[in-house]
Amino acid sequence: MTDYYQGSLLDAGVAPEIQPLAPERTVLSNGAWVDVRPGWISGSDDVFLPLQTEVPWRADSREMYDRVVDVPRLLAHYGVGATLPHPLLLTAREMLSDHYEPELGERFATAGLCYYRDGRDSVAWHGDRIGRGRSGDTMVAIVSLGAARRLSLRPRGGGPQIGFALGHGDLVVMGGSCQRTWDHAILKTARPVGPRISVQFRPRGVL
Repeated sequence: MTDYYQGSLLDAGVAPEIQPLAPERTVLSNGAWVDVRPGWISGSDDVFLPLQTEVPWRADSREMYDRVVDVPRLLAHYGVGATLPHPLLLTAREMLSDHYEPELGERFATAGLCYYRDGRDSVAWHGDRIGRGRSGDTMVAIVSLGAARRLSLRPRGGGPQIGFALGHGDLVVMGGSCQRTWDHAILKTARPVGPRISVQFRPRGVL
């Protein structure tokens, strides 16, 4: 991938480093919550750039109504026991597991990556309800690298939205009943925006 990327001035000349994990929690309805830690990974541009060029990104398609359409983003997945594409991601996953295991009851085990090349790439409203997230509380931890995009959330079935602009090493963790009772999305935007990579850490059996 060679999409142009303009890095953060705050990351210029800064070696990648994970900062203390002290997220701020927003309590939602129906037992859902969201933790946010801005700038959790400092110097994150030096993580974004090798992922952008070295991850074996794949383009997927899906059947929608009477036709097959391209998924508007590129994807990669690292299952249980797979070697992650950057050593800092392994450190991040272990730190997240150490922090959240007392509440989650297990450790994060997999990593899914999404590459949003520009504002035309997106993910529609959804919850991670394939697998165990359909019937029980769980967590999904997302590290955002590259340009900021808005993560929007709303109650399942519709309602007032909230959102967070995430990029350049920011962390968001959706927990409790969030995957069952709320939906989230990265919506298309017509404004100029650079590429973004999201890294989603999940427990075993949550998709």
